[in-house]
Amino acid sequence: MKTLELRLTVTPDGHVILPPIPQLRPGDYDAVLIVEGAGEHPAREPLQLPVIDVGPWPADLSLRREDLYDDRS
Repeated sequence: MKTLELRLTVTPDGHVILPPIPQLRPGDYDAVLIVEGAGEHPAREPLQLPVIDVGPWPADLSLRREDLYDDRS
């Protein structure tokens, strides 16, 4: 198995253009393509999540583990 790092071009119609790879002999190969980088992702609308207003937190609220579980040893 060989690892080749190269830059490829994807045309607007989806074809892939690869540069010549002289270190490979002619023939059929099985390959895995991992794409990193440049392609732009389509813009998405931001999520509209519900907001529940429960008012201000109590002034004496403690979120320490010992206080939540009454774990005082």
